Amino acid sequence: MAEDNLTLDEFGGQMLASEMPIEIGDKIASDLAPVFDVPVNISAVLGRANMSVAQLLQLGQGSILELDRKVGEAIDIYVNNRLVARGEVVVVDERLGVTMTEIIKDGDTAG
Repeated sequence: MAEDNLTLDEFGGQMLASEMPIEIGDKIASDLAPVFDVPVNISAVLGRANMSVAQLLQLGQGSILELDRKVGEAIDIYVNNRLVARGEVVVVDERLGVTMTEIIKDGDTAG
């Protein structure tokens, strides 16, 4: 299955998702109104690592865990365990955030 990605390069500036206005046409807004308050689980995955239980038990404060990603490589953004976007880690008001750089249109779950 070919991956169909949409880039978001045409959108400038940084806006927190909680600050984004909801701009949906009247007919569509009324159709979607029942799902506006449905909670979703969003995960930003920096990388993954595989290890045995013995290796896990040896980890302590200051241990370094090597992930399967390189510095600067896009991170995966999941909504309810489904890959929906890729992005970059950013700092917003001394807190970590994620800026989406590409939307995964076909819901590809490869990772």
